[in-house]
Parts: sequence; structure tokens; C-alpha cells
Amino acid sequence: MKKYIAIRAIYILITLWIIATLTFFLMKQLPGSPFDEEKLALLPAAAKAEIYAKYSLDQPVWKQYVHYMGNLARADLGTSFFYKGRPVLDIMLNRLVPSALIGIQAIVLGVALGLILGVVAALRHNTLWDAVAMFIAVIGVSIPNFVFAALLQYYVGMKWGLLPVAFWKSYSSSIMPSVALSLIVIALIARFIRNEMLEVLQQDYIVLAKAKGLSPFAIVWKHAIRNALIPVITILGPITVNILTGSLVIESIFSVPGIGSLFVDAIKMNDYTTIMGVTIFYSAFFVLIVLIVDLLYRVIDPRIRLAGGEK
Repeated sequence: MKKYIAIRAIYILITLWIIATLTFFLMKQLPGSPFDEEKLALLPAAAKAEIYAKYSLDQPVWKQYVHYMGNLARADLGTSFFYKGRPVLDIMLNRLVPSALIGIQAIVLGVALGLILGVVAALRHNTLWDAVAMFIAVIGVSIPNFVFAALLQYYVGMKWGLLPVAFWKSYSSSIMPSVALSLIVIALIARFIRNEMLEVLQQDYIVLAKAKGLSPFAIVWKHAIRNALIPVITILGPITVNILTGSLVIESIFSVPGIGSLFVDAIKMNDYTTIMGVTIFYSAFFVLIVLIVDLLYRVIDPRIRLAGGEK
């Protein structure tokens, strides 16, 4: 296990280096600059040169790249162009709590409701329960989360007045964004768990468990669901990506001061260092999630061995 984790850590570092490199050079192709060119034109040439030198923009691109990578190796993401020269890492840490809260809530809510719907649909196959569960799953896949978010704002926020429509005021402000993000998670988990449960329930060991007189609860929760969860764990990585990418729009719709809205604002302002910082953060988070998912296989099914030589 230790050897496997060490090898994966090396792959993760190489992956992050490639992503950082590609993002850096692609970002340099963006039109415009991080500064207000009209106001900058009013400054003396010496002042303009000082500003560009402060952010190393007066150097060739390859020197800027070497300088940035050197700072990145020391966990220094640089300073923001737009947020008054504040360190990018500090800005992201201040924005992390709202994003983490709605993201975690969306995954927990989505997985819980998806498991319930999927299990009910499988146990009540070809009944009204099955049809209703799959209808909800189809709706979840078909409706974009930003459309669902707008519907929540109109009905739950404006028409019924149950929750805040926008802005980050209290914990209640996180409920509607989390529900909007969880819709796709519910749909994917429900469909996968239903299909896997239908297959698992036909296996010989389930028939044997029934013949031994085990209760339906023991058969479902101790035998069927555990084996049906293995393929579901596989899609947790893509689901996490959906949550991350979806939060970019959802945070803007609900005016959540999170990392997603920070990324959108940074792109609008050509804030190079902030774009780089958020991109690296998302990439690191994703590859770590993939590693955790791989390790979860061993927890769910001890027969699976990740390290070479184990059987």
C-alpha cells in the first residue's frame, strides 16, 4: 500500500506540473492585460514600468514561467493583480469555507438520496416506485443545475419566502445552492445503484443467503448494497468534477463568495495569478479525490489489492 501511494504521489506531482505549465502559457494568450489600459496610459512611463516590473510582466514569458514555477515549488501562488496585491493563497483560503460547505452538502445529500432512490427502484423493480425513482433520475440528468437553481430562487426564495434568494448571510444561504448542485448527483447515483443492485440480487450468493433464511434487511444491507457500491465508487471522481464545475455557475447565481465565483471574476479581470491559483487548486483536489476513490475500493472489498504482488 505504501509503495502504491508513493508511486501515485509522483504521478500526481507530474500531472500538476503539466496542468500548471499548460495553464500558464494558455493564460498568456488571453486578450488584454490585468490592468485598466485607459488609466495606465495616463501614468508616466516610469510608473508604468514600475508596475510591470512589480509583477514580472516586463520579462520574457519563459522567464515569467521559471519565476512562477520557482515560487510554486515553495507553495507561493503569487499576489493578485485585482485584489490590491493580496496573496492568492490568502484569498482562496478566505473563499474556501462557503465553497466547501455547499460542495460537501451537495455530495452528502446527493449520495444519500441517490442510494435511497436506487435501492427502492431495484427492490420494487417494474412497479410505480421504480418508475418514479427513474423519472426523478432522468429529470436530474436532463435539467441543467443553473436552470434548477433559478427555479429554486423563484419558488422557494421569492414566491414562498422560505430561504434567502442570494448573498451569503447565514447557513440558510447555503441550502439552495447545495440542493441545486445535488440534483445531478442524485440522478447519477440512483441510476447506477439501481442497475448494480438488479445485477447483484441475481447472484448465487444472494440466492444462498435467502435459502439460509437471512432476513431481507440482512440480505440487502450486508450483502447486496456492499457489492453494488463498488462500481458506484468509480463515478465519485466524475461526480466531484461536476460539483466543482457546477459551482462556478451556481456560486455566481446565488452570489456565494466562494472559490467558483472567485475564478469567474479572475477570468473577467485577466487576473493571471488568481486564475493559476484556482486552476491548480481544482486540479490538486481532483487528483486527490481520484486517489481516495481508488483506496476506497480496498475498504469496501478487502479482496481488492492495490499494490503489486498482492492477490
